[in-house]
Amino acid sequence: MTDTMLPTFSGRNNRPEPRTRADVLGAVRRIDLNLVPALAALLDQRHVTRAAETLGIGQPAMSAALARLRRLFEDPLLVRNGQVLELTPMGQALLEPVHAVLAGLDQLLMITPAFDPKVDSHSFTIAASDYVTLVLLRPLLEQLQHEAPGVTVNVVPVNLSTSMAVERAHIDLAVIPKQYMPNHAPYIQRRKLFTEQYVPVVWKHNRAVDETLNSEDMQRLSYVRHYDHACGPALVDRALAALHMEPRTVLTTASIVLVPELIRGTQLFGFVQRRLLRQSHVGEDLRTLNTPLQIDPIVQHLYWHPVMERDPAHHWLRERITAAAGNI
Repeated sequence: MTDTMLPTFSGRNNRPEPRTRADVLGAVRRIDLNLVPALAALLDQRHVTRAAETLGIGQPAMSAALARLRRLFEDPLLVRNGQVLELTPMGQALLEPVHAVLAGLDQLLMITPAFDPKVDSHSFTIAASDYVTLVLLRPLLEQLQHEAPGVTVNVVPVNLSTSMAVERAHIDLAVIPKQYMPNHAPYIQRRKLFTEQYVPVVWKHNRAVDETLNSEDMQRLSYVRHYDHACGPALVDRALAALHMEPRTVLTTASIVLVPELIRGTQLFGFVQRRLLRQSHVGEDLRTLNTPLQIDPIVQHLYWHPVMERDPAHHWLRERITAAAGNI
């Protein structure tokens, strides 16, 4: 069956009567759990063939699943609009809850009644910038090598999909500024870790600027800009843009931790986080400047999906990260 021959839906003018609590409980007892990933794939792909490929099943099987889902929800879920399929209001409303159910099922299979870091094994995935990895996670992971030899941590870069990865429990944790999670789902859990300040820096032998960097200096001096295509402009450049300031950029790097290295031995200037300068060798040969510019601090938060809230291993790692953040 092709996508142009989707099973039709016949309902009471697509407006079913309200279900009672007993109706819902009865449907839950009868539901085939195999329909949950099928529903998620159909709502994500909005295409029967691609949804089938996502799950590694045939198109007829996916079409049959769609027909069963339509009967279950008494709604077509997907309707054709020209050459494309679009979600009905019911389909749109199911989009996030179905991923929450999938995440809950995953967690149900992985959860353990207790977690002993000394003997148990566990693998975590954390989204974090190179800056957070260097100043927060690296010292923590050094400690965990001795405290929890069976724990492994996979650090993945932050990008525009990080918010969705957290909302769908595709990763365990994200350590990012709240500006990168502006429209996160209301159920996402959050904890403030620490506040950081951007400071301007130059090479210590740079005599083109005194101890204070003002707006005139920023227009006159050459600037090293941190710009990550996965996230867009750095928060400091967003702040400068809000002040209607645009430094004369001559060099751009995707890594904030490279900015000090690129400034050393040159007449360039840049902005880096104050804690980054405390790392061994990073602050050597650099001079920190004062500035009258009002640049908002960075507030780093820890984000996670609520299905992981009660998992002992996840709770243990959250507490260890929080404690480490208080000591940096």
